[in-house]
Amino acid sequence: MESLDLRVLTDALAWRRGGHGVTLVTVVETWGSAPRPPGALLAVRDDGVVSGSVSGGCVEDDLIARVKAGERTRLPSMIAYGVSKEEAARFGLPCGGTLRLVQEPLIDTAWVGQLLARTAAHELVARTLTLATGEVQLSGASRDARMAFDGSRLTTLFGPRWRILLVGAGQLSQAVAQMAQLLDFEVLVCDPREEYATTLDVPGAVRVAGMPDDAVRDLQPDLHTAIVALTHDPKLDDMALLEALRSGAFYVGALGSSRNQARRKERLAEHFGLTEAELARLHGPVGLRIGARTPAEIAVSILAQIIECKNSVAQTASAPGCSVA
Repeated sequence: MESLDLRVLTDALAWRRGGHGVTLVTVVETWGSAPRPPGALLAVRDDGVVSGSVSGGCVEDDLIARVKAGERTRLPSMIAYGVSKEEAARFGLPCGGTLRLVQEPLIDTAWVGQLLARTAAHELVARTLTLATGEVQLSGASRDARMAFDGSRLTTLFGPRWRILLVGAGQLSQAVAQMAQLLDFEVLVCDPREEYATTLDVPGAVRVAGMPDDAVRDLQPDLHTAIVALTHDPKLDDMALLEALRSGAFYVGALGSSRNQARRKERLAEHFGLTEAELARLHGPVGLRIGARTPAEIAVSILAQIIECKNSVAQTASAPGCSVA
């Protein structure tokens, strides 16, 4: 599985190679209750076929009509929707929301292939578009980089800004790994048990060799890292959690019942000296309480909790860790 924005670029590249004209549209600014955030990407083919989204649908319909009517230029340009309440209502933008978009004809496709290759190698890439010339430049980016637009240059990010280390390669881990990639996480899986690790079959997920505690240390977790222990084996989970709870990871979780979590905290405090503040960072039982039963449902609950913490960290960027509700 892959990022939805990368899927848009993959489709756009295939369409151009097939002889079609393609227009890329990027959300650059929003006001009010805009349906899609800055950075959202849409590709419109010359016959009206689309990939991606920049709104709830009505804006896409207008963009399709523009493209099919031949409103295409050789240079990028700005377009705005919802500058008045009447227009916002016309295009289905709630509460008077407003969108500013950059639309650009996809002429030179070399950068698309390069970007897809670099992100496939788990590299975070910044793409900078100069509106006056249509020139595109690619460069490496840090995990704390953000989208930027100054009216003349637009820089957007592609690739995994966030990463998740899963301790354990069982069925639940595979479900989490698949879903996490759709959410733009780089997925790392560590499981020294060969009988589990050899069955790991999730395209895009990277297997990390060695013991889980070593894997956590080598990863050097930061505010863009989540760590989840899913083996249900204290010998593996506890050592990973020991390192994770002392790290800068924004989220640390572990599978197990409330009773097992209480015992785990006692062990970590008694034998390894973890403080109450460090132990309070542990999400366990892991995931939101949605009555999950199957591996897929549990994976949804885990990732929902991680997204809740991720968005909180992204907004505050204050201190490591997400408080346990």
